[in-house]
Amino acid sequence: MNRSLYVMTSGSSQLMTAMAVNTNNLANASTTGFRQDLIKVSSEAVTGPGLPTRIYAQAKSGGVDFTNGPIKQTGNSLDIAIKGDGWIAVQNEEGKEGYTRAGDLRVSAEGLLTNGVGHKVIGNNSGPIAIPPAKKINIADDGTISILPLGQQNTNMVVIDRIKLTKPEENQMVKGNAGMMYLKNEGEVAPPDANVKIVSGALEGSNVSTITTLVNMIQYQRQYEIQNKMMKNIKENDTQSSQLL
Repeated sequence: MNRSLYVMTSGSSQLMTAMAVNTNNLANASTTGFRQDLIKVSSEAVTGPGLPTRIYAQAKSGGVDFTNGPIKQTGNSLDIAIKGDGWIAVQNEEGKEGYTRAGDLRVSAEGLLTNGVGHKVIGNNSGPIAIPPAKKINIADDGTISILPLGQQNTNMVVIDRIKLTKPEENQMVKGNAGMMYLKNEGEVAPPDANVKIVSGALEGSNVSTITTLVNMIQYQRQYEIQNKMMKNIKENDTQSSQLL
């Protein structure tokens, strides 16, 4: 009885982990540039004295789904989307360089170029991009930022900086907080890649499939109910065995 009960308990615990990951993906189905998390469950034998007669379920991180999301036109000159593979280099609250596909850019009150969650966009000089007061801001397909300075009568655009676009190997990246990606090797940063291009006036959506995620949620719930039902049956069998003895 104990072996069966422990196996069922282990399965229920790992299903809760899988449900948490799935729920987080569903909650970010409309988040700009979001990459869904993957999870895998494997069978692990319990080692120790005696024969390995117990097999438990073990949920492990399956990494990140790097499939590109759909690109939608917005008409906003500060919205950008990566064309194909690549990342936008940004700086988090701790000053660490990370990478994102969220191109919902804006100019902060301090005059810095940030994305929708407030991360500062990094320029080619490896520092945050500052935007002077301007009538108009254009972002070219290579990330070059041009402005029409405020108060000037001419119509010539002035180049002020270039967004750092990069393309590190996917197997060298890990996901951190707020959906940002980082290099596995602590302290390293990815070099700029001139081959990465952007689409101006557009945003990339999340790569989460709402339908698939909802189906997974139903499957996890049913499996969890089966696990609990099995534990109740095991308890009833144990009670009946005790009464028989």
